[in-house]
Parts: sequence; structure tokens; C-alpha cells
Amino acid sequence: MIRRDGELFILDTLDTTYCFRVRPSGHLEHLYYGTKINLSGGYEAIIEKTKFLGGNQIAYSKDFPNLGLEDICLEMSSYGKGDIREPFIEITHVDGASTCDFLFKEARLSTQKEQLKTLPSAYRKKEETDKQKKMENNICLEIELFDKNYKIALLLIYSVFYESNVITRSAKVINYSDQKITLDRIMSGQLDLDNSDYRLSTFHGAWAREMNRSDTIVHQGILINDTKAGTSSNRSNPFFMLSGLETNEDHGDCYGFNLIYSGNHYAAIEANSMGKVRIIHGIQPDGFQFLLLPQESFEAPEAVLTYSDKGFTGMSHNMHHFIRNHIVRGTWKEKIRPILINSWEANYFKFNEGKLLKQAKAAKEVGIELFVLDDGWFGRRNDDASSLGDWKENREKLSGGLKGLADKITAIGMDFGIWVEPEMVNEDSDCFRLHADWAVRIPGKAHSLGRNQMLLDLTREEVRSYVIEEMSRVFSSANITYVKWDMNRIFSDCYSPSLAAERQKEFGHRYLMGLYQVMNTLTNRFPNILFESCASGGNRFDLGMLCYMPQIWASDNTDAICRAQIQTGYSYGYPMSVIGAHVSSCPNHQTLRNTSINTRFEVAAFGLLGYECNLTELHSEEKKEVIDQIAFYKKHRNTLQFGELYRIKNDDKGIYQWLTVSQDKKKALGLYLQKEVTPNYAYGKFQTKGLECGTKYHFTNRQHIHNIKDFGDLINWIAPVHIKKDSLAHNIIAMVKKMPGEVEDCTAYGDLFNHCGVKLKQSFQGTGYDEDIRLFQDHASRMYLWEKVE
Repeated sequence: MIRRDGELFILDTLDTTYCFRVRPSGHLEHLYYGTKINLSGGYEAIIEKTKFLGGNQIAYSKDFPNLGLEDICLEMSSYGKGDIREPFIEITHVDGASTCDFLFKEARLSTQKEQLKTLPSAYRKKEETDKQKKMENNICLEIELFDKNYKIALLLIYSVFYESNVITRSAKVINYSDQKITLDRIMSGQLDLDNSDYRLSTFHGAWAREMNRSDTIVHQGILINDTKAGTSSNRSNPFFMLSGLETNEDHGDCYGFNLIYSGNHYAAIEANSMGKVRIIHGIQPDGFQFLLLPQESFEAPEAVLTYSDKGFTGMSHNMHHFIRNHIVRGTWKEKIRPILINSWEANYFKFNEGKLLKQAKAAKEVGIELFVLDDGWFGRRNDDASSLGDWKENREKLSGGLKGLADKITAIGMDFGIWVEPEMVNEDSDCFRLHADWAVRIPGKAHSLGRNQMLLDLTREEVRSYVIEEMSRVFSSANITYVKWDMNRIFSDCYSPSLAAERQKEFGHRYLMGLYQVMNTLTNRFPNILFESCASGGNRFDLGMLCYMPQIWASDNTDAICRAQIQTGYSYGYPMSVIGAHVSSCPNHQTLRNTSINTRFEVAAFGLLGYECNLTELHSEEKKEVIDQIAFYKKHRNTLQFGELYRIKNDDKGIYQWLTVSQDKKKALGLYLQKEVTPNYAYGKFQTKGLECGTKYHFTNRQHIHNIKDFGDLINWIAPVHIKKDSLAHNIIAMVKKMPGEVEDCTAYGDLFNHCGVKLKQSFQGTGYDEDIRLFQDHASRMYLWEKVE
């Protein structure tokens, strides 16, 4: 776990070692982070030798004339004493100076992890903590650094999550002086590595196209991954990776980084002229300041760090284990999630109780378990220009209110959930007319709107109290078991009349502290409600939100082909058990693309399955298909939601292959998706990972039933008379003649599937077709199943 050996500090996880030492100067020198090593035989070999100062460098002090901080791997950095790389902390002192000189004062080890007081943080189960206490294993380390010139303390807090191979870091600044200080920058994590031969992978996008992986070779200079949107943002997710140039899914060094924070974040990866690389990440310093009066303190968010020598997959599995066990909490942490139907794309704002009940009955008939009423149920909410903040039912739409509708939904045999957007207000609302000062805007100045709405000022206690009490009233008003918590704009015109002029740059962080207080109160007050976070899809997909809400709507884009890329992107840093995914109608509402209902389901099944379409308008064949889909998902959803995910293939031919293996290794499910057909290429193969080598598995597939119309006028190769495409005769034949798809059926040991793979039945290539041919068109998919032979 964590131990101290003189000036050396060693943090061990199951497979990794992280270590640093206190230099004679009092600086913390980072020595190593990587595969687990034994340091009991000495560690002099990994100490950097610094006999003479490098050319054109600053000598730290007269007492240490040969120490240049510019070329040392450090645990914490600051400006003013020779380190000219990206700093961990920046402070403006009362005299206007900004030099900081934090040196080691003392270290405190603990067998338990404390929670941050103002922000969410990772946690341990009580039984885990009790076990560590009993074994006297230290799992937390607090290093106190002190700047004697200005009497400021900086606490560096490390926690080890042994089984997850994760280390978290946070920082706390305490002003012990009798003067105010201005905190201009405070990071959460810093990792200095002694070479720069790495590739940086970040995840970018926009609304409806989240989590596109972007790879950049690290070179001398600075690479930035950040957001200034006010949220963790769909533009740049706070998760990122640093990997060796030869690293792939299964082999090579890979570091993963994340931040338990939902606001503006910043990560800088800087390679210096000496071939070293520094990674810092934390709160975005642009637009941030925090005034600390004497004896006041500031907590930085908790940063998450992991390493694997087993490539991207090993790193991902570390992150997934950590999130499932130490971020997600509460009643729904390990509970199977229900299959839901969301009302949005079937209705938008146009609905009434009768229409909703008809859709709910159709959903119940196909096996759906939860009906979710989305936007439009309150105030005069007939479009997105009014009524946010007015959380009273629209009785013209819902004659019996929420309770009346919920009771009828429950009587059908389904659970009931609702959509809310508590952080927002429309100018056209009673809330705004009564409390215009609650809206975030600069008094007397024109303000900018996003989706016709404004933020409520959650830095103010009275606003937070209003949101808490209004939401408590709504959640208590009916039998509500699910809440979708949305947030449909980014920040602008940031200002609060509750903050003095010199404190206005504290707004973004204080807003988040207020939001977390609201969420903590409500999720504790309603522990049995399943909360799903949303922010125009993935605009706030982060670990901070997952501390309160166990799942997040990944994207407003439900197009299956887009979702394959989006969900692949998320999978690098987040487990499938937190990713909401829906089957919607076609043409898709975001792309106008047509994909089969099989493909839409099979992509959405690798997540938390829901439907978002008008099930009352399905024809009989589609309805039967949905019934079969839901029955299949229910049978296998424990594996699909909580299994270990492997990215088997994602190539430039547009092939996606995913595999999720149950925790007990008795079952696995795979997805094979193709964007476009390659002509005259019939070969297909699926090579597994993670199956037990000595276990025998039966391999099969989820069978598709094809429509003869998929062949167009090729029907005339076998028809005794000419059939005109799309004619009445063509449609009648399609209704009568069903074409079962291929069936895969074989048995082998796991080592064969892992090392050789299974060669699939050939796909259609224009030279012949029968029931053993895999009809695999553009946007086609298959789901495969491996089950242990008992």
C-alpha cells in the first residue's frame, strides 16, 4: 500500500509502484511510476544525478548551487525559483509577488481515506476501510509543504486503490499568514516523467458527436486539453491517456488520467528541452481566482491516475474497476438497470395523458420496465422558450397531474420517471418574474442565452434552497423511481451579486460547489430514485456527476453508426454500466440515416438500454423484433452492463468489434458492426479476449430474419415470373416469405477463441446466397454469444 522508508515514499497497488523522495533541499523528487518493482534492495539507481548545474539554468539557492529545478522530476512545481515549466500552483501575494517556495515539512500516513469537504471524491466501503485498519495498511498519505516566506501550507494528498491500480491526488492550500492571498492556479495532479517518447490521446467533439479520439505525438512544447464552457464539456472530456509510441490495445505502457470535477478543467502535457515530460491537470486557471483570507483554505478536486503495461485495455479495465467500485455509490451502484422508454423523440412537446398512456401500454407489451416522461410536462412548456423554473404540472396536458399519470403507469405494471432541468430558468417564467436577480447575468448589461434559457445562481444559498425544496416537492408528488437531470447550455455572462468584485472569478467553482450540495442533498433524500445525468447529451460526462448519479446520457445522437464511435470513445475511460444508450426511430432524428432495428438494438445493448421512439406505430414484424430484443437483453444484461469490455477491433475499414465478458468468465457477448460493405470480401473473423483458456464454450449468434426486399430485383434470379421491385407482388412475397439468417454453432476451449478466433460464415458477395450466408450490408451488425459448457 503506502509506506515510508526514510526520505522515500512508496505507493504500491496490485500491479504498479509509484515512488518519490524528499531531496536534501526539501523538494519532492518524483522517481518512478510504472510496473510494480521491489525497492527493498535500494533505490539509488533511480535517483537523477545532478553534480553540476546545467547551462543557462537558475541555481535554486546558495545552499544548493547545483540544483536547477528546470530539469528535475518533481511532485509539485511553482514559478519563481528556476522551474519554468507549467506550474502546479500560482499565488499572488499581498506584496504583488508571485514566487512560491514550498518545501517539505512533514508527512502523515493513514489507514483511512477522508472525503473532501467541498467537492465529491472517491470513497472506500466501510468494510474495506475496517479491513485496512485491522491489517494496519496505510492507504492515504498527506504531505505538508510549507512556504516559510509567506506562511502558506500546501497539502498534497495521495490515496491508493489497490485492486483498481489507481492512485488519486488532491491538494489543499491553507493561508496561515495574517494577509490575504489570491490563488491564481491550483492543480490536482502532477506527473513528471524522465522521457518524452509518448503519444497523447484526448477525446473531443461537440453536441451530437462526442468523444472522438485524437492522437498527438508529444514533442517539445505544450499540448493542452481543456474547456472554458463552464462544464466538463463535450468539446474536451477531462479523461485523457498518455501511451508509448508502440502501445496498442493489449501491450505497452499506458497512463490514464481523469478529474473528479464537472466544471472548467485544464491539462497540460509539456515536453522540455531536456527530454522530460510533465503532465498537470486540475481546474482551468483561465478565468479562475480564489481569494483566501487569513486562516482560510481551498480544496482542489481529486485527480485520478492509473498505469498499465497491458496497453489501452489494461488501463481501461483499471479505470472501469475504479469507477464501478469507488465513484458510483448508493442503491443503484450494483443494481441491474431497468429498460426504459423515453417520451422525447416520439412526442417532443406535443402530448397529452391519453397519448402517453397509449405509448406506455405499447411499451409494456414488448417488455419495457420504465416509462420516462421527458420535457414539456410543466408550466406552459410547449416549446423551449418558456417555463423553466416553474415546476407545476401543465394540467391541460396532464389532467391528473404527475400523480395521476404515475398511478396509471404503475397500474399498467411499469415504473415511472420524469425529466427535470433544475439549474435553469427562462425569462418567460413565473420564477424569473418573481426572482429576476436569481438568474446569472451582469446587472444592467445585455446577456446571452443558450437554448432560450439562463443559469440559476447556485452560488447563493436561497437559490439552492429553492431548487432543493422544489425538486423535493416534485419527486415526492408521485411514485417517481427515475429522474433524468438535464442541463442544456454552457456558461456565459458569469456574475453573482452575492460576490464582491474581487471575487467574481470564483463564480465557476462556487457554482459547482453549490450544485454538488444540491445533488448531495437530493440524492440522499431520495436514495431509491435512479438518477441519470444529462447535459445536452455528453456535455457534462465526468466523474463528479457520477458521484451522485450512477449513469449519464452519453449523447443526444442516437444514430447507431455515430453511437458506435461515441461509445467506443467513452469506453477508454468509463465502464458500460454508466453509459445510457437508446434505440430510436429511423430516419434518425439527428442524421436522417436509416439503419436496421437490429443494428440500432445491438449497438445500444452495449450500454444501459432504452428505447426512444413511438412504439404504437411499429408494424407487427418490428414489434416482434423488439420483443425478441428485450427478452434477449434481459437474459444477458448483467454481463452487458457489468462485464469487462474489450475493444477487439476499430479499423479504417469501418469495422467495430466489442466483447464484454462476465465477471465469472462464464459468458461473453460480442458485437460485430460494419459501416460499409467491401465488395467481394466474404471473410469474417471474431477473435476473443478474456475467456478462460481451460473452459469450454459454446459459440452461437443472435439470429436475424431478413426481408426478401433487401435483395431488390435480384428476386428475379429465382422467381418463375418477373417481379417488379416494390410492387404489390413484391410486398406480398416479402410478407409471406421469411429468410432466416445464418446460424453459428460450434464448441471449443477459450484458448482457441482467444488465440485463433472463430471464422464466421461467409458474407454475401454477389455470387450466391442460402441460409448459411451472412447477409452483411452497409450498417449491418451481429451479436455473438459464448457460454460456458457445464
